[in-house]
This record gives sequence, C-alpha cells and structure tokens, in this order.
Amino acid sequence: MNASTTVQVARAAPPDLDELLPLMREFYAGERLPFDESVLRRSLAELWSEPLHGGAWLARAGLEPVGYGVLCCGFSLEYGGRDAFVDELYVRPAWRDRGIGNRVLDAMEARCRDTGIAALHLEVDHDNPDGRRLYARRGFVDHRRHLMTKWLDR
Repeated sequence: MNASTTVQVARAAPPDLDELLPLMREFYAGERLPFDESVLRRSLAELWSEPLHGGAWLARAGLEPVGYGVLCCGFSLEYGGRDAFVDELYVRPAWRDRGIGNRVLDAMEARCRDTGIAALHLEVDHDNPDGRRLYARRGFVDHRRHLMTKWLDR
C-alpha cells in the first residue's frame, strides 16, 4: 500500500462481481451480518438489471479493490418523490482516513442528483462514532427514529 497510489471510484458492473464479493464478505463480517454469496449474486444481478433500482460503485487503488458502495432507490411521499438509501459503504481498514468513503459517497450523490432523487438516507450503527461523524459532516441528519424491519416470506 503506497500512500501516493491514486484511488479511482467508478460505477461497478457485472464484470466487477468477483472484486466486489470479497469486499462485501469483509463488510458483512464487520457488521455481523449473514453473508450468503448466492443471495448477493442474485441481488446484484437484479440491481444491475434496472438502473432505477440504484447501482454499485467500486474504489480501486491501481488494480486493487479497496472499497465499495451500494445505492438502492425507492419512492417516498414524505421526502417528495424518488429517494435512495446508501445501502452499503465499506473501505478496507488499511485504506481508511484517506477520503475514499467520501469519494464513493460523492459518486452516489452525483448519481442521485442526475436522476432526480430528492433525498438520500442511510443507517449507521449506534456504536460507530466514526461513521456517524463522517455522515454528519456530509449533511446527514439523525431523525431520532428507529429503523424497523419486517421480513416477508423468509
């Protein structure tokens, strides 16, 4: 890892799947989420099949994948139309504090603006103060609400 290595952030596509999956495995392990490669492969294929669903971005230092982000889109009357979630954002620990997460967020926000998305949301663990500070610096606001989920057909 060279401090002067240039990091590029670009939209990910199906040929990037084998670079994304190891990063996703690391992210899921750190977040204590179940990693099911077959589910992720199927979900990414669906995400890529319809641009209105959102997209994925891959950060590379040279040829090395060092981080990624996933944006998923929806619709909300409360937020005035199309909205989106930063569904996943991950930078490998050795590459953190170099602005890579910010650059991935910049790319996702640009996509949102280009496609008329009115609001961008995300969720962050209560025990992730670094993440909360990053997101607050970028203008994300804590609504003092709890995200609740009900799994359907699981």
